[in-house]
Amino acid sequence: MMTRASDGPPTAPRLIAVASGKGGVGKTWLAITLAHALARAGRRVLLFDGDLGLANVDIQLGLLPGPDLSAVVSGAMGIGEAIRACEPGGFDILPGRSGSGALASLPAAMLERVLDGLGALGARYEAVLLDLGAGLDRGTRRLTAASDTLLVVATEEPASLTDAYAVLKVNAADGGSTDARVVVNQATSRAAGERTYATLARACRQFLGAAPALAGVVRQDAKVREAIRRQCLLLTRHPGAAAGEDVEAMAPALLQPAPAEVAFSPPLG
Repeated sequence: MMTRASDGPPTAPRLIAVASGKGGVGKTWLAITLAHALARAGRRVLLFDGDLGLANVDIQLGLLPGPDLSAVVSGAMGIGEAIRACEPGGFDILPGRSGSGALASLPAAMLERVLDGLGALGARYEAVLLDLGAGLDRGTRRLTAASDTLLVVATEEPASLTDAYAVLKVNAADGGSTDARVVVNQATSRAAGERTYATLARACRQFLGAAPALAGVVRQDAKVREAIRRQCLLLTRHPGAAAGEDVEAMAPALLQPAPAEVAFSPPLG
């Protein structure tokens, strides 16, 4: 995890990893919408496309080709030079490169340099949202372990819950963030989302000895798909949409550490 001073402002931006064990749960959309919600609240935010190989943040935002993470990896430019503004959302992004298998097998030393570069952006950003790839490959695990807050995205599907549990288990085994939280996305209702979270929390308590906190429930909303199809930000295209309200409600707490009493600290061994 990145170093923070004990007094005064943070020496590095807060790293918030948005992860899932299973694809198709709306992880990238959630990361984009959280970045937009935080920016609308006056926060300085960078969205980092950490899906090293199947990046699609720029696609969802309809951005034209330009500097991306591959330029940083190749040494052609530094992280600060590759960052681009998402002017409609009021936040910045560091895009990945869709379909680049080379990024998926990024050498460990280069990945550490990328993390160091992100840590050096403290004067520019209060938060860096890491949109991680689905699954548990080496690069994803390292980015997850480096985060201050881990957001695990799940849906009501049983397979999604199984994979979310796996992400939480691996994070604990890797000595990752104790500030792990769950977002239930595409919930049929708030009550249904809370029941889904309760099922996952129960499994974590039984088999890991601790359960993550619930960050929030995001309800199903047809306007989400329409905004994605049009490569638009939901909060701009559909003000007052149910899913947008849910994301805006959970966003402010992400910049605050979870209370000690809800720390996700499964006993090791």
